[in-house]
Amino acid sequence: MKKYNLYQVDAFTKKELEGNPAGVVTNADGLSEYQMQQLARELNNSETAFICKSEHNNADFRVRFFTPTTEVPICGHATIGAQYAYAVEQNLDSQIIQQETQIGILPVEIVKNEDDYKIIMTQGKVSVEKPLKEQYAISILKALKLNKNDLNPKAPIAISSTGHSKVMICISSDDILNHLQPNFELLKEISKKINCNGFHVFTMNPGNNPLIHGRVFAPISGITEDPVTGNANGPLGAYLVKYNLIKTNASFLEFNAVQGEAINRPGQMGVHVDIENGEPVKVQITGTATIAFSTKIDL
Repeated sequence: MKKYNLYQVDAFTKKELEGNPAGVVTNADGLSEYQMQQLARELNNSETAFICKSEHNNADFRVRFFTPTTEVPICGHATIGAQYAYAVEQNLDSQIIQQETQIGILPVEIVKNEDDYKIIMTQGKVSVEKPLKEQYAISILKALKLNKNDLNPKAPIAISSTGHSKVMICISSDDILNHLQPNFELLKEISKKINCNGFHVFTMNPGNNPLIHGRVFAPISGITEDPVTGNANGPLGAYLVKYNLIKTNASFLEFNAVQGEAINRPGQMGVHVDIENGEPVKVQITGTATIAFSTKIDL
């Protein structure tokens, strides 16, 4: 038996019970993969992060991410939550931590401000695909109960990824966004066919802050709706650059994104995209968090 430090962290907010909740175990060495999955199921957050020792000399530690039903390669809000809980627990000063994940070793910047922290996560390799074939786009609209007139005509339905892919669907109305009632079984079927775990439906409001309001559905991973998603809004930044949907200064794009409003768990993050020769090359997300509760569990 070992005592494990267990946290419930609300990411992308400073208000408890808002933002996106993540489970975090900061001393997970000794847990089997089965126990990690059981803990994730017990907490029933969209993801739970487990901080373990890394076998790589150039990594400070390894982090594994589990939904209630499966392990996933990377998670934005659970990275923010895990690094925030670890920084608070260890009373860290500002520093850069090298985090090993299934998609590689990624830098995470811990920024201490008085007695609190913000976390800057560099995401994985950027990939923005060609627009989906029409048959899949039509199926997605059907699953979301949308029609073509609801779409932003300049924004194609396409998959974007910084390590964990999402389908980008830009619509024209916040009212439509907030009243979506998807067919989750159909979304699951589409996910299998296009090999993509989630669907990011969003509105874009140029000249306003926040620029983006969105909702993310990932039923294939056991998540009907994710409150605030780093691995959706980060890839969204790359998508906006790739398809030239927003004015940039040629070297970077920065914006704020809000998510979770429709399910009463609002949260906000900053997105930064480095641009070279008109192409997105690196994505970072910035967020803060708050610890809703902490405990210890003997396993």
